[in-house]
Amino acid sequence: MPRIAGIDIPEKKKIRYSLRYIHGIGPRFADDILKKAGVDPDIKASDLSESDVVQIAGLIDEEYIVEGALRRQVAQNIQRLRDIRCYRGDRHRRGLPVRGQRTKCNARTRKGRKRTVAGKKSLK
Repeated sequence: MPRIAGIDIPEKKKIRYSLRYIHGIGPRFADDILKKAGVDPDIKASDLSESDVVQIAGLIDEEYIVEGALRRQVAQNIQRLRDIRCYRGDRHRRGLPVRGQRTKCNARTRKGRKRTVAGKKSLK
């Protein structure tokens, strides 16, 4: 398996799709990297020469924030929002949707499973 930016990428897929397995590289960045490196996007990752792999890894290291550094940066941004106690930070702290979504229904991904409230009795 080729290792690019410290990540094993799938070798049976085309390189334009394999690069997307690196956290922080999506379709557009993958195509940009391949264009700058002069590599054919439709070639399989296993068919890359060693010089192509080195060139792609060099471009990623120079120009993009990926993997651990990107995760750290995102965590620091969220922590900054919490520290300054802004609205978005409070939403992060409470585990609620941050970007204005409704919560009366359809917020289960952020809120987690339903919890039954004890002491609530039905009316007869």
